[in-house]
Amino acid sequence: MKLATNLIHRFQNYDNQNKLNIYQDKVRLIRQRNLEAWTDAQLQTESRRLQQQAQSGIPLNELLADAYALVCEAAKRTLGLCPYDVQIIAGIALHERHLIEQQTGEGKTLSAVMPAYLNALAGESVHVLTFNDYLARRDAEWMGPVYRFLGLTAGFVQAGMSLPAKREAYASDITYVTAKEAGFDYLRDTIALNEADTVHRPFHYVIVDEADSLLLDEARVPLVISGEPGTVNHDSLLYAEVARQLQQLEHYDFDEFQRNIYLNEAGAAQAESILGCGNLYEMHNSQLLSSLNCALHAEALLHKDIDYIVRDGKIELIEEYTGRVADNRYLPDRLQAALAAKEGLHSYTGGKILGTITLQHFISLYPGICGMTATAYASATEFEDIYALQVVQIPPCRPNIRIDHPYRIYSHKEAKLKALVQEISSVHAAGRPVLIGTASVEESDQLAQALADAGVPCHVLNAKNDAEEAEIIAKAGIYGAVTVSTNMAGRGVDIRLGGGDPVQAEAVARLGGLYVIGTHVNESVRIDHQLRGRSGRQGDPGASVIYVSLEDDLMLQFGFNKIFRAPWQKEALDEPALRGRIAHIQRVAMSQNLELHKELNCYSDMVEDQRRILYAERLRILNGRQPMSPAEQRVRLFYIDELWAEHLAYVSYLRESIHLEGIASRNPADEFHLQITRAYEQIPAAVNRESALMLARLGGSNDPAEWERLGLKSPASTRTYIISDQYLENKRSSWTGTTVFAYWGRKLFRRILWPVYKLPEY
Repeated sequence: MKLATNLIHRFQNYDNQNKLNIYQDKVRLIRQRNLEAWTDAQLQTESRRLQQQAQSGIPLNELLADAYALVCEAAKRTLGLCPYDVQIIAGIALHERHLIEQQTGEGKTLSAVMPAYLNALAGESVHVLTFNDYLARRDAEWMGPVYRFLGLTAGFVQAGMSLPAKREAYASDITYVTAKEAGFDYLRDTIALNEADTVHRPFHYVIVDEADSLLLDEARVPLVISGEPGTVNHDSLLYAEVARQLQQLEHYDFDEFQRNIYLNEAGAAQAESILGCGNLYEMHNSQLLSSLNCALHAEALLHKDIDYIVRDGKIELIEEYTGRVADNRYLPDRLQAALAAKEGLHSYTGGKILGTITLQHFISLYPGICGMTATAYASATEFEDIYALQVVQIPPCRPNIRIDHPYRIYSHKEAKLKALVQEISSVHAAGRPVLIGTASVEESDQLAQALADAGVPCHVLNAKNDAEEAEIIAKAGIYGAVTVSTNMAGRGVDIRLGGGDPVQAEAVARLGGLYVIGTHVNESVRIDHQLRGRSGRQGDPGASVIYVSLEDDLMLQFGFNKIFRAPWQKEALDEPALRGRIAHIQRVAMSQNLELHKELNCYSDMVEDQRRILYAERLRILNGRQPMSPAEQRVRLFYIDELWAEHLAYVSYLRESIHLEGIASRNPADEFHLQITRAYEQIPAAVNRESALMLARLGGSNDPAEWERLGLKSPASTRTYIISDQYLENKRSSWTGTTVFAYWGRKLFRRILWPVYKLPEY
């Protein structure tokens, strides 16, 4: 296995070097087009010439050298920035639809301007998808002068913008926008009843910034548009109280990796006694059982200040990979209600889902996709398998001299915390800046308190104070700074030694530069590399180290506490085998996550295929490419939307119950495909039937007031949000053999087998 991995890496390195050699030849051609003596007017005339050629059909590859030379000169005149050769190489790789790995501080923002300009010459839309609203606005305003100098427009989109403002931003030649907001705007377009209410132009070319996060970590996140929430859900408080009365081992068990929870025989009997509901597993109790399972999941598997926080009387979820509050993100309805009930809060029944799309499927709508990030190589296989994107490693402008220390492993969390405080105190006493990446809000607060007790002042950047994130993280490199941050908060923000002050930067460099400390090992080595990469930008000195204890979640998940039994000790464990074992479990975890990603795609891909077919038909009607009267246009659009919403509700029901098929040794994915295919095939006939009935009621009237009277209108208000699909991911393995035997012990299997599987007709 190791030999095969080494061979793959050798081939990848050989292929990468070949590409770099070819790109270097192109850089020489670009540099030969010396435009320093040209006037501004001459440069702008040349840009118009390139636009005319691109729009006349000349391939962009033939215009690349001229276009990139123009951008280089324009950047120098407008921004005072002269792109390095490696930035031009990165720009070439992006144009060729690759995913580039370009280290922190190497100028990805400027690298992206070259391919963005080149691809916008043809008059089609170019989007740069950013990590957050702050970066979208910053990058558009920062790079805007280059585009405007060359005769193109650049805009940016922010959450909460008015419809006209968004239409104007998307009409720009180059648009900077977060992936989520662009996706939400797309969903709004899919339910618009008038073309004037849409904002997007046809998709063409996209550059995905922080691509590892958007294309992998959050790729399966479903974006949702729905009607407003309904009534207060009172039953959840009852189920939460039942869950609190159940005890681990006595009433419920976990799976091997502590991801799933299920009632055992005693637990089911106890719940039946408390609720007085009779047999939990009879068909009429299916909704009750599902709600109870959600309450149990919320009680035992979701932890305050780790998975969520409570702020202003509301539940706010925390992103797994960044440790920050996930804006506008919710769990599936019943689980969200269960979590609110756990904290004694009221919840509302969810509004009808009108449309949904995952980030992966949304980004795949663009014919041309490329991306950039500081950490891509470790996940090259995933990018290739999922997106057919090849990773190109861009060499740094200056050699990386950061010192990456090996893991420091401790027997217990208490020993690790004491060692962390001692190390941070010692480094801080010398004035060297320290950035500490923690696993959760709870851990960051705990560490900050321990540092305060030791007399070490620090800035805490976590999900509770993320509003000033960019400003705080940018100052992490100043003399004497100690910054405690949850995971990768502040992505996209450069950390300069001395905060950009040359004198202070020199003093910090003499101390060894920014010292980055991780407090845990992540499932993906790529996330660890992200944290280490905050130090050592552009050849700066720096160092990194990751502290680990055998009681950390990942260690417990993979049974480290059973394999390596160590007595409590304050010193680090000096066992090389432990470090090798950690690297091994990271490879295993990454492999598991890749397989999980592929498996979950089996469920979402077919729904997305159905959506695209139906939406193509809808778009023909909306754009008038399919003649009909105005009344028929409105009626058919309305019923397509209505029936698709019903279909999504059915799909959601199936997703939450299809795992039961595993008890009968049937393949859940195959059964899911069969059921949704049958349901989808009924939609066209239903649209025709309902449209005919409504048109008869309208009597051919094209009066919008009459349409409104009969309810043929868009929802009065909608909301957009993100569903965390972690719960659905866990469900895939929740009905294991152990679970089946637990139910068999209650002699329920024979009675519930076929009634449960017999899914209702659509």
